Amino acid sequence: MPAAKTLKRYGLITVACALYALGFNCFFVPNHFTVGGFTGVAQIINHFLPMLPVGTIALVLNIPLFILGWRKIGRDLLISSLYATAVSSLMIDGVNALYAFPALDPVLAAVFAAAYHAVRQNIEDLSRQVLTQVIREDGSGSAPGVSVEIGGDRLLLPYFTVNIWGDTAYITGGTYADLENTDTLRDILSQCLEQGAAEGTVSEYHLRYLSMDNGLYRKLAFVDMSMEQAVLRRLVRSYLLIALGAMLVLLGIAAAASRWVTRPVEKAWKQQRQFLSDASHELKTPLTVILSNAELLEGAGLAEKPAWWSGNIHTEAEQMRTLVEQMLTLARADNGVRPAAMEPLNLSDVATDCVLAFEPVAFEAGKPLEERIAADITVVGDADRLRRLISILLDNAVKYGAEGGHITLTLEKMDRQARLTVSNPGDPIPPEHLAHLFERFYRADASRGEKSGFGLGLAIADTIAREHKGALKAESDTASTRFTFTMPLRKQA
Repeated sequence: MPAAKTLKRYGLITVACALYALGFNCFFVPNHFTVGGFTGVAQIINHFLPMLPVGTIALVLNIPLFILGWRKIGRDLLISSLYATAVSSLMIDGVNALYAFPALDPVLAAVFAAAYHAVRQNIEDLSRQVLTQVIREDGSGSAPGVSVEIGGDRLLLPYFTVNIWGDTAYITGGTYADLENTDTLRDILSQCLEQGAAEGTVSEYHLRYLSMDNGLYRKLAFVDMSMEQAVLRRLVRSYLLIALGAMLVLLGIAAAASRWVTRPVEKAWKQQRQFLSDASHELKTPLTVILSNAELLEGAGLAEKPAWWSGNIHTEAEQMRTLVEQMLTLARADNGVRPAAMEPLNLSDVATDCVLAFEPVAFEAGKPLEERIAADITVVGDADRLRRLISILLDNAVKYGAEGGHITLTLEKMDRQARLTVSNPGDPIPPEHLAHLFERFYRADASRGEKSGFGLGLAIADTIAREHKGALKAESDTASTRFTFTMPLRKQA
């Protein structure tokens, strides 16, 4: 084949491929229509696996077919077909990547109109077939099998025939009611003859007619259109019900999706309201004590001011400062403020420092503190914040551990993670409380120990754990209550 002819041929193929790709992305994709063949299969696969482009899938599916058929279609046709398939597939993906066409409501309306018109035309054709059958009746008097099959059901159609001789009309057959010599018949014939057409409709009486002139007389056949109209009404009703059902489904999906999307916001709002309520309550108590003691001090003489009143004020003020600091810590975490310094550190040394600081406190409380700390466990994090996390867990164990029970801190390597566990014997925490221990201002029932703290410590510890890409969980049974903190080990260079 000459080069010029070949170039022209492949140029036309390329243009055709471009037009096909453009039409495919403009019509089929945005309106969620599926074509036939491997491209349709590719669309279905893409629906479930969006990361796989339609064009690429179609090309991959077509290649084995070309390999199997190359002997049948010949070398030249094989090459041009493979070229067309490859170029159109790549152009489909390219056009889709460059621009996403919007859904075209007019196109969908046109499709609906076309479907409606096709069904209506089909029904009208069936009626014309019936009329042709009737008008060609041999006049033997036997009723022809005037029926149509729709949806697997055979329906009999009411009909009648009229012969016109000059100015005289005779009903010559049919299954219609007897209309001979009636005003209704005269009106029907008058409207029919006024139209002057070989076929048409008499809308007032829901009739379709066909006229045939035999020279000596004119024969007209009429068939009732009520069935046609009923089928079309049923079609429109079905379309409307489908549209309504689809709309309701989409509304349901949209409502469910919106609830799912807004659920975190709603939860955060509720938590914020609860946070403010609980914080106000916690601040109210020390403020009341401070104000009461201040009034007593003001009412007494200077020499008579008891020292314990001023000491009480100092204690309550310290509690308020602690609460405010804890609330600020959580507020900074909510605002996305990262720890000040994320750097390599020895978690074993941090844990050891915390144990040394809490040993006197635990001993004084009658709850000896034991440690099992593996050496040289290196992580990346903020030393001060990790120290605070461990201190919170130890303080919690001292407060709520059983009298005389041993508190144990364990630090070990486990599956490329550092795992720190603080355990203490005591009354088990009910399962309904375990899931809420890390919520702000949440405290288990008073049976676990005296009321101390504000219920923010474990929430802060959980926040610090998440900041370090770790996790903090609680477990409790009759043997002990355990808080386990895990975080990634430092990756070795």
